[in-house]
Amino acid sequence: MEGIWINRYRKQLVKSISGPFLETIIHYMKRQGLIGDEEVSQIQELSGPSDKVKAVIDVLAGKGNSASESLQTFIETTNSQLYLLITVYEPMIQKHMEVLQSKFGSGNEVCDKLSLEGRTNLLLIDGLTDIQQKEHDVMQTEATRGMKNSPRHTPLDRLFLPLSKVNIPPRISVTVGVAGIGKSTLVKILVYKWLKGELYSDVTFIFPFMFRELNSFERISAEKLVKLTFPHIAETKDILNGTAKVVLIFDGLDEFKYPLEFSNSQTCTDPKKDIQIDNLITNIIRGNIFSQATVWITSRPTAASQIPAGLVDRMTELRGFGEGEMKDFLETLFEERAMATRVFSHIKAHKALYIMCSVPAFCLMIGLSLAYYLTITHDAHKAGSFPRTMTEIYTYFFKMILNGDWQEKEQEALRIDQAFSNNKKLIVNLSRLAFYGLIKRRFVFYEQDMKAYGIDLTSLQGSLCTRIFAKDDSNICTVYYFTHITLQEYLAATYYYTAAKRAIFDLFTESAVSWPKIGFHNHFKNAVSKSLQSEDGHLDIFVRFLSGLLSPEVNRLLQGLLLTKDEHNSYRASVVHHLQCCLNTDYVISSRTVNVVHCLHELQHTEIAKGVADALRSGSLAGRLTPINCSALAYLLQVSEECMEETNLSNCLSYNIFKSLLPRLLYCHNLRLENNQFKDNVMDLLGSLLSAKDCQIQKISLAENLISNKGAKAIARSLMVNRTLAALDLRSNSIGPRGAKAFADALKINQGLVSLNLQNNFVGEDGAKFTAEALHVNRKLTVLNLQKNSIGHEGAKRIASALKHNGSLKELNLSSNCVGDIGATAIADALKVNRSLTTLNLQSNSISNNGATALTAALKLNEGLIDLNLRENSIGLNGAREIANALRVNKVLRTLDLTANLLHDEGTAAIASAIRENQTLTSLHLQWNFISSEAAKALAQALQSNHSITSLDLQENSIGDDGIVALSAALKCNSVLTSLYLQGTSVGVRGAKALADALLVNKSLTTLDLRGNAVGVAGVKAIATGLKVNNSLRTLNLQENSLGLDGAMCVAIALKYNHSLGHINLQGNRIGESGAKVIAAEIKSKSPHCVVEI
Repeated sequence: MEGIWINRYRKQLVKSISGPFLETIIHYMKRQGLIGDEEVSQIQELSGPSDKVKAVIDVLAGKGNSASESLQTFIETTNSQLYLLITVYEPMIQKHMEVLQSKFGSGNEVCDKLSLEGRTNLLLIDGLTDIQQKEHDVMQTEATRGMKNSPRHTPLDRLFLPLSKVNIPPRISVTVGVAGIGKSTLVKILVYKWLKGELYSDVTFIFPFMFRELNSFERISAEKLVKLTFPHIAETKDILNGTAKVVLIFDGLDEFKYPLEFSNSQTCTDPKKDIQIDNLITNIIRGNIFSQATVWITSRPTAASQIPAGLVDRMTELRGFGEGEMKDFLETLFEERAMATRVFSHIKAHKALYIMCSVPAFCLMIGLSLAYYLTITHDAHKAGSFPRTMTEIYTYFFKMILNGDWQEKEQEALRIDQAFSNNKKLIVNLSRLAFYGLIKRRFVFYEQDMKAYGIDLTSLQGSLCTRIFAKDDSNICTVYYFTHITLQEYLAATYYYTAAKRAIFDLFTESAVSWPKIGFHNHFKNAVSKSLQSEDGHLDIFVRFLSGLLSPEVNRLLQGLLLTKDEHNSYRASVVHHLQCCLNTDYVISSRTVNVVHCLHELQHTEIAKGVADALRSGSLAGRLTPINCSALAYLLQVSEECMEETNLSNCLSYNIFKSLLPRLLYCHNLRLENNQFKDNVMDLLGSLLSAKDCQIQKISLAENLISNKGAKAIARSLMVNRTLAALDLRSNSIGPRGAKAFADALKINQGLVSLNLQNNFVGEDGAKFTAEALHVNRKLTVLNLQKNSIGHEGAKRIASALKHNGSLKELNLSSNCVGDIGATAIADALKVNRSLTTLNLQSNSISNNGATALTAALKLNEGLIDLNLRENSIGLNGAREIANALRVNKVLRTLDLTANLLHDEGTAAIASAIRENQTLTSLHLQWNFISSEAAKALAQALQSNHSITSLDLQENSIGDDGIVALSAALKCNSVLTSLYLQGTSVGVRGAKALADALLVNKSLTTLDLRGNAVGVAGVKAIATGLKVNNSLRTLNLQENSLGLDGAMCVAIALKYNHSLGHINLQGNRIGESGAKVIAAEIKSKSPHCVVEI
């Protein structure tokens, strides 16, 4: 007789027994003599786990009831949870899965398909930021520009699993995201994938609850909650006590009408006891009820802040669309790919829309609105006609819904008028519901609410309601809600606008008696006042829409529907004046005041913001930061891509203004705060900014302020936690050695900073020592500037020692530090082993021939340095010879600066001889070196054979015409030199004529500097002749050359034939003011692309 128990539960056994547990069963049955070795071998040959389970069950079933009972007893005693699953819960689970399948669908909706493919990767966050806790979702999206900054992620299938082997699974997980980001969709995806067996297969039950449905309860027990929500769950004992593995999902905390007061909630451990619904939720979160269950809560960020951080084991954030996902979404939304492409190109061209479209719900509404606009607008490319404000976008969305089949252009206006006429009462009542729901912070409504506002439930059908208003039916209740909070806010604004024209009492009191308020302007002021008083900005978008309804474009769109033609003209001026008065505060800038500037933008009054943007762009904000302009600046810092990329607030800020702007600076990339007379107290503020979780600042310049070691310590402390700052410029402050030590300590920990400028900060020898210690440890810093810090030769020796071990530093500036030959020698020793340094600046360091000799010995071995600056030292003939020897060997150096040394002709000739052989050096600076024509001739000979030098600087040397003639001859055959600097080299007429001849044939020279010579009229005439033929020269400097009006006119006339010259300097040539105008006009007419300085 076959086993009764096995046959009864055969299906459940096959489904529930895992591979590892099957091996345990086989091992036990072998010991019991119920399965033989040959049977085991046959079973092991099977490929799939389910096939192996079926084979084992078939074998045991064929051996009678004793084998069946043995399997039953073994499973019951060794894996009680599996036994309960097989015998008790499996039928109930099957029914539960069918119910969830029916409720959550197949996940094939548009958003679901996109989410299933790419949006189930959650950001792991350490907690909520201030903006998330205090601001409206739209403000959050605008402030963060739609992109979140978190280096850690977790996929949905690991949401309830430990992060590592040493961690425990999280019991309470909270996922936050702004309205419309897809939190409920994510819940659907998780349930859908669980139903398919793709994740959390060890979970027995998933119970999804929606907070909007829980609002219908006042008192209830945990047991009743499960049974009422899921009536098919007949047995709850093992669900409640944790025997069955359970996941509880609570979706939409922001829709829960009861506040979660953890400090005042009563403790309850009895799952069968009726308690207040909010108490039940707090006790579940605390673990007093459902202590073994995994709990997942989704919420908008502001509502999630109710849950104490100490009770949350894992907090995640649902990210928005990236560009690729945005494009995919639009292509899925529209049947015509061409329309999706057009809509996306419009969104991409307007940064504010692009940012909002990172949120899927906004992407849907904006995408449909723009597609409707592009379809119905005959002149879609008309300047200024494209919808840019939120009110315009939502107005097009509203009209699209009224239009119905908006793909048909014919009779569009008639269809809209008919739809509005047929639904006018419904629209008015929905708008009233929207407004009073908004001021009561209610976003979910019930049947009694619908009746109270005169809404006929049978009228809730068609696209008007499916696009704007929706309902959900469940076992508990039927709930109604606006499809997105901003749609509720838009309709609320239309109600308030219409009602304010005739209301005589305060509309915010609904039925309560209030002091009379007569006239639209008073009601508008009241709405703005209520918004400004709100701490979390829940009325911000409402007043934006209210302001936007007064714009000319929106009036045109809604005239005859919700608005009367041109009525905005009666209100607009007074509204603009009131909004500007709201900004005229004592530099108290909050998100509310920034929203007032948004209101002005919705009104299409952009003059203030545009003026500040222009001043910011030109660096002329100094003295212009009035309270109104400060609010406009805060607004620009939030919405302007240009301001975000580079925010130049140099020479215009005070402590109070900076403090008021602080939260707006979080998302700037390049922040310039130079020359603001900032003291250490400002650095405390800046340190708090850099320490913020959501700080995205990448570069900061604090040059030329009054920062001491105390301020330096505040910034250094922030660097120990900051992960985004890459470049910090503190030049020309007074941080001293103690400030340098603070930064050195930070560099031992910080892994983000790559550039540090401490120029002119009095750090001294001790500061260099502390910095060197950091370089021994730090492996991220690539640029270090210690110019003008009096580090001396001992400081240089410390830095040199660090260079022997550091493999990351690429640029080092030690100029003006009196390192001398001793310091230079130490650095030279380091260069023999260092392979990372590419740029070394030792300008003005009292280095003589001995130091130069040591450095050149290093150059013979070093294979990394490409830029060496030795200008303004005391290198003479012997040093020059050693440099020449090094150049014959070195194959990597590209730039060598020997300006203002003591090379004279003989030293220069030695270097000239070397560059005949060297074919890697590209830039050579030899100005102020007492060079005469003989050395110039040597350089000219070298240029005839050298094929690498592209830039040669010989300024302020007495080369004379003989030297220039030789160099000109070289230019006739040299084809690589692009820049030649001959300022103050005694070029006369003969030299100018020689250069002119060279210009006739040279094809490579693009820059020629002849400033401060004696070219004269005759010389410039020759150069003008050369310009008529030459087509390579781009920049020509003839400043201070005694050209006179005649000579300048020769150049101007020549430019008629020259189409390559882009810049010419004719200043200081005694042309006269009237002559300058004539010349400038002539050049403009002959060569309009050429920029002339005259």
